[in-house]
Amino acid sequence: MGNTSSMLTQYDIEEVQEHCNHTFSQQEIVSLYQRFCQLDRNGCGFISADEFMSVPEFAVNPLFQRLLRMLDGLNFKEFVAFLSAFSSRASLQQKVEFIFKVYDSDGNGKVTFNEMLDILRDLTGQFISEQQREKVLTRVLEEAGYAKDSLLVQADFMKIVGNSGLKMEVEVPVD
Repeated sequence: MGNTSSMLTQYDIEEVQEHCNHTFSQQEIVSLYQRFCQLDRNGCGFISADEFMSVPEFAVNPLFQRLLRMLDGLNFKEFVAFLSAFSSRASLQQKVEFIFKVYDSDGNGKVTFNEMLDILRDLTGQFISEQQREKVLTRVLEEAGYAKDSLLVQADFMKIVGNSGLKMEVEVPVD
């Protein structure tokens, strides 16, 4: 599986399925492998940030810089695990884990007000002022029972999302 010129074995497919909690069918994994091989232009078995930028849908995502940090150097198994968070079959826990990693830009296991503000800034651009962003974020945190200086861990994210009634579904086309 390390060399993209090789074919996936049944064992490889089952191992990838296990790694991504059976979010994708075996046929979907084969399709994802074909796409991975297309992206891995140098055939080294890993996708670089530059190679990932060739995906037009990714390049226009307002969070693409943060996602690139998560993607750079992924092998096929990690690539599928990354994409599994976008599947409608992924559990809420899988989705929250992924979102938490996007917010936790320094990877310390805690999300600060400023990290959340950075995400909000990336998502809203110049459509709202910095003062409005801070006000909105402060209010959301307070309504969830947290202060502006709180350091949120993944369990806090799960609590907030679980209580919000948010429906987190984004499909990843595999063909």
